[in-house]
Amino acid sequence: MPDVYAHGHHESVLRSHSWRTLDNSAAYLKPHLRPGMSVLDVGAGPGTITVDVAAAVAPGRVVGVDAEASVVAQAAALAAERGVANASFRVGDAYALDAADGEFDVVHVHQMLHHLTHPVDALAEFRRVAGPDGLVAVREVDYEGTIWFPQVPALTEWLDVFCRMHRGLGGEPATGRRVKAWAQHAGFADITATASTWLFESSADRAWWGGMWADRALQSAFAEHALEQGVTDRAGLQRISVGWREWAAAPDGWLLMPHGEILARG
Repeated sequence: MPDVYAHGHHESVLRSHSWRTLDNSAAYLKPHLRPGMSVLDVGAGPGTITVDVAAAVAPGRVVGVDAEASVVAQAAALAAERGVANASFRVGDAYALDAADGEFDVVHVHQMLHHLTHPVDALAEFRRVAGPDGLVAVREVDYEGTIWFPQVPALTEWLDVFCRMHRGLGGEPATGRRVKAWAQHAGFADITATASTWLFESSADRAWWGGMWADRALQSAFAEHALEQGVTDRAGLQRISVGWREWAAAPDGWLLMPHGEILARG
């Protein structure tokens, strides 16, 4: 089965991707970055983490790779806008990277493995590009560990629909708990596993996250795939969208998404 990106690239999806930074999405990697390092960011998306990494390792070389040409262009524009001269972006394949063995000191991956049908093969490719002395850093969400309050029924429906749709495409929405095991299968000898979370609870956070998912439920590839697979119907998508806005409006609203992380070598 060819890889299919479950979320697609609707504005509502890129709205969330563009929020990600080194601090809120890759803090576990930050202490290991040094000026002069070379870094490959696989699945770089709109490049917000990538340009932060480039600032941390300047004047080191940073390359962002993504399968979607439109977001590669968006990332390059962001780097130019911020005056980040040591970052470049290109279209690439996670299974067959255009890089020599051991070319990069660090290979960074955020929220990509859970979309792949063969994540262990991709990890083996990252290991090749980092070489025996390089570092592979991966952070992956675990959707099945998501918890929220209040218990809006439509959010339970959302999680069920999302997980069934995602697995129907060949991905694994509960990757966070599996990433260490996959790294072992890919041949890494030295693996440090950690975990971190995203928490959305302030009124501003709830309005942003809930509003984003309310839009995604109706307009993004999430909706298209869910309908194509028959895991819900348009009425179900409408319930999910309304449920996200209900959660966002709750003054005691709280939502946590756990992530598994690895730093792997050898």
